Amino acid sequence: MGNTYQIIEYGSFVRDKEVAGYTSLPQHTFDTLEKFILSNNSRNADALELMGLSARKGIGKIITAKNYVGVIGIEDGTIIEILPKIYSCKYSTEVKTKKLLIDMLQTLRNFPYKSMQTTNVNIEKMSIFEIFIRMFLQEIFFIVKRGLKCGYETISSNQTVFKGKMKFAGQIRYNYAHKERCYVEYDEFNLNRAENRLLKTTLLYLYQYTSSSKNKNDIRTLLNSFTDVDISVDYKGDFAKILPDRNTKDYTLALMWSRVFLMGKSFTSFSGSETAFALLFPMETLFESYIAAQLRRVLDISKYCVSAQDRTYHLFDEPNKKFLIKPDLVIRDKIGGVVYIMDTKWKVLSDEKPNYGISQADMYQMYAYQKKYSAVNVTLIFPLTEKISADKIIEFHSQDGVTVKVKFVDLFDIRKSLENMVSDFGV
Repeated sequence: MGNTYQIIEYGSFVRDKEVAGYTSLPQHTFDTLEKFILSNNSRNADALELMGLSARKGIGKIITAKNYVGVIGIEDGTIIEILPKIYSCKYSTEVKTKKLLIDMLQTLRNFPYKSMQTTNVNIEKMSIFEIFIRMFLQEIFFIVKRGLKCGYETISSNQTVFKGKMKFAGQIRYNYAHKERCYVEYDEFNLNRAENRLLKTTLLYLYQYTSSSKNKNDIRTLLNSFTDVDISVDYKGDFAKILPDRNTKDYTLALMWSRVFLMGKSFTSFSGSETAFALLFPMETLFESYIAAQLRRVLDISKYCVSAQDRTYHLFDEPNKKFLIKPDLVIRDKIGGVVYIMDTKWKVLSDEKPNYGISQADMYQMYAYQKKYSAVNVTLIFPLTEKISADKIIEFHSQDGVTVKVKFVDLFDIRKSLENMVSDFGV
């Protein structure tokens, strides 16, 4: 059972020493994390955004988190947790930040996080990883309560009574001197189907890494229902055997969790020799997904429709369509046909930076959106930051009629932020 070490996005680890402003990691854990970063940097461009390596005189090597959040597990049971850096006008706590991260994960498509129910989970005392396990176990309890599904399993074995069909190659090989036996192949209706093997394997896997006594006890309890189920020795093969149907509808979310835990199916494909798993998520993606979900709640859906990653237009149409443009959010007035464009950027702006830190590429992008969509309003959305006033008016105007507005959202008061934003441009 290992320890959990936590930093906030853009926070830093140092090796085995106490330094103000840094989180200390044991030497072995630091070295393992360093190898993990270096091995991924060499073959995965996304890893460059994961963590940075540097060194300072008197401190030594430093590992700094960038814009990925989530958990990294090391084979010795150590858990490294990276939480998003959230600034708010309201008082921010670790518990509120964890709850917000879970709320953001719940908005992702094709991931099991939307099933998270945290009302019965003590977030204050649990790491993000333990909360993930808790959510998975809730799904398994639901399945067990309704009863594990059986299926037909093809079995080849030596029998004293003939059933199924004779396997002549096996009969010759094994029963040349035992004419009283039959080497046969038959179908048996039992619990040992691919879905159950994967769930049992996930339970055993998580038992090794959870440090929560409640999670451990619940895993032991659940495993009693899987006594007659084998362990999966081929994850990919067993996942490939799954054919969704009405009988296994209850399994859907649990199997999505199994993919996450057994095959590291988060947004990343990071891996390392001593790294058990890496469930990491780019904040840019989470921010966009969360804003889209919250915007749909704020707007009157009878009057407006919200399209995420809209694919209506290309930059060029002749001789054929080239260079697809995909605004993060397109709001269309169903009655008047008016279009509003929003693009989310997970970036800290500051009064001290040229153009507040807004990139020229972002402005080119917004200009193109306005021209192609003939949008009446084009808005860049950034997270609220302590480095710039929340009520500061930032707008850019061009003589050919393009105006780009810059707005900020307080993620701990997201509804109010979005209501103010949409009312500002008449939605």
